[in-house]
Amino acid sequence: MILVVRGDREFLCEPGEEVHTDLGVINLPEDVEPGDTVETHLGEEFRVRALRGPDLFDHLERTGAPMMPKDIGLVVGHTGAARGDRVLDAGTGTGVLAAYLGRLGATVTTFERKPEFAEVARENMELADVADTVDVRTGDLTDELDDLGEFDLVTLDTPNAPELVERIPDHLAGGGFLAVYSPFVENARESELAARDAGLVEVETRETIQRYMDFDDRGSRPSTGGVGHTGYLLFARKE
Repeated sequence: MILVVRGDREFLCEPGEEVHTDLGVINLPEDVEPGDTVETHLGEEFRVRALRGPDLFDHLERTGAPMMPKDIGLVVGHTGAARGDRVLDAGTGTGVLAAYLGRLGATVTTFERKPEFAEVARENMELADVADTVDVRTGDLTDELDDLGEFDLVTLDTPNAPELVERIPDHLAGGGFLAVYSPFVENARESELAARDAGLVEVETRETIQRYMDFDDRGSRPSTGGVGHTGYLLFARKE
């Protein structure tokens, strides 16, 4: 998949596809590459971009509110998720986190309880070009966990995360990480207490606030708009 871009117009498409825009129709060549310039039948130019991780947030089909890039970045940076890691994920949703981890080279097994959401997530993995490394399973991890092996990273985005956290140490490799995303502080608190009771170490819960900057003739200051709270992230590790 590639992006065809002009200003704030972005179209996710495949080489050889016919793309309809408000500025005309683009007949993409089969050999089109990132960096190329293509024209509509009206002579309007668009640029071709490679699809990268941040683009997934805007172009994957949504089944709910996906994890924000700022929170995904914290998960990747804190846990060191990398090529070759085995990742267990619960609460797939749109699948943005699973797709990011798959594009890093990790092998991801992700569980989604709602069949219709799981089907959308599978289609999203195809778009993100990670269908071979991200296995989207329909089901509740609570029921499936005992049949699974060890993982280098476990990520949870589910209301019953505290219940699952109690069982996670048996499925973490030595030195492996747990990351729990909680929209509400009550779930974050219960998850942290469960992680401590389960004997995990380096337990901490964070909230990351992202602010944009405004620059104009009057001066510079943080923007009064933008994203404030999104969720809390618990991190813990197995010794």
